[in-house]
Amino acid sequence: MILDWTDEKARAFSREFVDFRHALHERPMFSDEKLAEALDRYPRDELGVFTMGEDPVAWRTWRRGSAGALSGEQLLEAAKSGRIWLNLRRTNLHLPDYAGLAEEVFAEKEKATGLKTLKRDVGLLISSADAQVFYHLDTPLVSLWQVRGIKQVWVYPPAEPFVLPEQLEAVVLRETAEQIPFQPAWDASAQKIELKPGMMVSWPQNAPHRIVNGPMLNVSLSMEFMTPGALLRANVIYANGVLRRRFGAQPKLAEGATAANLAKLAFARAAKALKLHTPNERVLPTSFRLDAATPGTLLPA
Repeated sequence: MILDWTDEKARAFSREFVDFRHALHERPMFSDEKLAEALDRYPRDELGVFTMGEDPVAWRTWRRGSAGALSGEQLLEAAKSGRIWLNLRRTNLHLPDYAGLAEEVFAEKEKATGLKTLKRDVGLLISSADAQVFYHLDTPLVSLWQVRGIKQVWVYPPAEPFVLPEQLEAVVLRETAEQIPFQPAWDASAQKIELKPGMMVSWPQNAPHRIVNGPMLNVSLSMEFMTPGALLRANVIYANGVLRRRFGAQPKLAEGATAANLAKLAFARAAKALKLHTPNERVLPTSFRLDAATPGTLLPA
């Protein structure tokens, strides 16, 4: 599957920005016919349908929509002709063929890197020409596999000024969506890559990133996962957020399984059990629906 594992890349995986070559794009499961079938089989109430503006700073133009009763073939046509982003999260839990793919991919990752992977989420992304995903960060580790089309990916350091401690905590605490404010000047500090079919890229946990599609349909796989170290970091951030909000502390984020971090892990688990923090997560309302007569056209919800 991965064609160019090396000892150096195996050591860097999950810790650094690193790119690989793969052969997933050659599989028939990503043809138009099979993608339409996947869209038909995927639970409709789990399907994320989004549109967005063109300004990379204007993340509030990211809007949620409804696919209604459109068939998989119509949804694929909407992605080809409109400006939408279809997000099929956790396909490995809903579609048997993607469950098999997840087992294959993560078994190889574990063998190559020695890492134990947990909380696996294989997301299928089908998106329009020139569509974008705004500057944001993810709580788990991520690898992005390009299957069809071309996209530009910018990855930024997971540190100030690119993300402030309070912003990182807000994402982990689910107080907000994953988007955080972006300044175009930060591109000078980013690692940029043009992803083509047969390429995969991964980056350090919580590294902010943004994506812009080329002028064609894009199909990608976003594989999110945790390792024991990544789970520890997420819980330390969670603990820091609760300590800051509930007790006025000014905690620092440190790496590794130190005594302080293990104590924060225990605190985070207790805080969750006792519900010391109740997130007020912003949920996007459904503001448009796709038109069955002319796929790609957005109608008021």
